Amino acid sequence: MTQSILKGIAVGALALAAVAAAAPSAMAQDGKQIRIGAIVPSSGPFAEWGRTNTVTLKMLEDKVNAAGGVNGAKLEIVIYDDATKPAQAANSLRKLAGDDNVLAVAGPLTSSACEVTFPVANQMEIVAMSQASSKPGVAANNRPWAFRNTVDEAILAEESVPYLVDTFDVKDVAVIYDAKDAVSTAIATKIMPGILKEHGVEVLNDGDFLSFNTGELDVSAQVTKIISLDPDAVVIGADYSEAITVIREMRRQGFVKPVIGGTPLISSAILHAAPDIPIIAPATFYASMDEPRAKEFVAELQPLLKETSGLPESIEPSMYDANIYENVSMFIEAVEKAGVTGNPDDLAADRTKIRDYITNLKGFEGLGGPISFNKDGDAEKAFFIVRGEGEKWTTVVHGCSSQGGDC
Repeated sequence: MTQSILKGIAVGALALAAVAAAAPSAMAQDGKQIRIGAIVPSSGPFAEWGRTNTVTLKMLEDKVNAAGGVNGAKLEIVIYDDATKPAQAANSLRKLAGDDNVLAVAGPLTSSACEVTFPVANQMEIVAMSQASSKPGVAANNRPWAFRNTVDEAILAEESVPYLVDTFDVKDVAVIYDAKDAVSTAIATKIMPGILKEHGVEVLNDGDFLSFNTGELDVSAQVTKIISLDPDAVVIGADYSEAITVIREMRRQGFVKPVIGGTPLISSAILHAAPDIPIIAPATFYASMDEPRAKEFVAELQPLLKETSGLPESIEPSMYDANIYENVSMFIEAVEKAGVTGNPDDLAADRTKIRDYITNLKGFEGLGGPISFNKDGDAEKAFFIVRGEGEKWTTVVHGCSSQGGDC
């Protein structure tokens, strides 16, 4: 059933209504439920991602239950808000595993939260699969229960940096980053400088990187410093909402050199902020990509996002919406195919079955292509280096995170 959900995301209204009319009564006969947990930042600095994740999960829950549930049992996705606070994410996992008795957990979102939460998942022996964390080593350090449906930023930078250097004839760069965010710090101070130097690029402020803190609104002094260095390009380690502050200030001061960063830059909002500044970033999904399953996913989810209070009118499904949709879909497939009962007495055994199924999963049909997992718990999947300019993303490089190069 799970693969059919991903292959046929856009379900006709009449067909869905017909199934829904019959399915609930069948599921209600024994009252059995399949409970999956999710940890998303519905408040705090990354609230937009958390809110769209929540809409995405509700859409999936409704779709699965309208089609008869999971092995005839009703799917319930229990969602907790971690407010983008690592300690709150860890506490949320404890509640989901210990009080709500969920079978597996999708999340948390940030690498900072995963660094604190994944050890708890190991202690409680429950799968936790992040939809966004991409700081190197975060899942690898917390095996065997930690997974990430993402690609390590170091792998992605090996493809994005050569494109930047060759396309824009980059000889030197300046670096600025959000010092409060783990993956942003790793991208800007470790990953990018090392790979740029391998390609003969000078890091003008090496050892004296410019920084700001999450939520800081005035970065004029930092941008003035960047301009004084006169780099060919700027490395920004930040999520898109924080990077927008830097990019707008660059534009205000008349500096429109190319920008490069990691997956957290991917958003339609950043394109609208400065359409004349080229932005190079990696993605495993973006809303305007041509993959048929991705198009169907966007067509179904985007209207729901636009109807949701508090989200911007220009909102589009994000990479992290696609990832969390895939996370729960993989959990559902594990339940269906690995002999998971969902009975309270079998909880520990069921969690182990899900872990083992995900560990050995090969070629799951995700929204952007097949997904498998490597020994570190990270996804092996297709990715794209995209160029943002003129308010749209365009794929410029196709890549694959599998060591065998087969995605």
